[in-house]
Amino acid sequence: MAGEAKNLKPRRLRGHKAEATCCISSSSRPGFVASSGEDGLICLFDLRCQDVASTIDVAKGPISSLCFKSGNDDLVYASSGTEITCLDVRLGSQSEPVETYNYNKDEINQISFNTKSNFLAAVDDCGDVKIIDTNQKRLCKSLRGAHSSICSSAQFVPWKPWALITGGLDSKLAIWDFSKARKLLVIDYGVPENMNLGQCLNPAFVHSIAVPQTDKILGASYKICAVARGDGIVDVIDLESELRPLTKPRSKNGVGQSANCNESGEKRIHLDYSLGGHTAAVSCVSFSTFGEEGKFLISGGNDSSVKVWNWLNRFSSLQSSSVDDLALSIDIKRKVNWLCTTPTDSENLIVCDTSKVLKVYTV
Repeated sequence: MAGEAKNLKPRRLRGHKAEATCCISSSSRPGFVASSGEDGLICLFDLRCQDVASTIDVAKGPISSLCFKSGNDDLVYASSGTEITCLDVRLGSQSEPVETYNYNKDEINQISFNTKSNFLAAVDDCGDVKIIDTNQKRLCKSLRGAHSSICSSAQFVPWKPWALITGGLDSKLAIWDFSKARKLLVIDYGVPENMNLGQCLNPAFVHSIAVPQTDKILGASYKICAVARGDGIVDVIDLESELRPLTKPRSKNGVGQSANCNESGEKRIHLDYSLGGHTAAVSCVSFSTFGEEGKFLISGGNDSSVKVWNWLNRFSSLQSSSVDDLALSIDIKRKVNWLCTTPTDSENLIVCDTSKVLKVYTV
């Protein structure tokens, strides 16, 4: 039944000694998963096997984020504190740092690799965004002035070479031309016109951003971004219409004016509790990589649930309601820290919650 809450029995992946913080899956090697934890370890899993393949001792403190090097899933980048370390996972527990970077002055919350080039983004607690050229092994750009507090998430836009999207706990979403260190647009979810006053009372912090790796989804072009918000809402915004020259001038700081499809032509949808969505902050969001890539949007939250959304039902028509918006709701039992999907027909959803054990579901 579409949208039915299910207590699915997951497969459990063990290897961490403390809470798991992040997980990523390989696009070139289906079933290969890396996870990080507060124990400073990276655990490597091959889902064809029962046990953890190997563990790498990376840091003395928690690892906040992981990402693979684009085009080479043998190299994984991990952030801990203010440092980024690159490791060769083929060496397993014997792996030594291939590269290290220390450009951020405050604790890094997320790192993200550009799928079309060798740029690595790192966002931190003071709101700074560092763009690192991993070919030249140097700092390329420092982006400032969009976020007044913690910058929590960053994603490059695959079909727009110099575009980067960042989100923060100041409730702002910023779109950058990082080649010029220039803000193209800032959407402030903390202003009344961008708030859903019927939702929970938590601030609309931006906890996570997801951008599909292709703009061709189910045969059509969708240049979109998904936003996990602290007020329990998952937003899907049309980047093309947001950045299109507007018929009415914006305010000086470039703050957006709208929700749904407004008089400026901006197109957004809200996936909220009225559709069976989250009742607490949404901590992470991801587009599916299994089946037809990007068909589903998957979110995890502090309400200990994971939601699988048929986002296209609403986005393609901007209809007011649909019984098919929510495809599946999974009861996780604990708050969700992170999730990722694998390009396989089974065991295709990996969830990190506030325990040290990863959960694997088939959706």
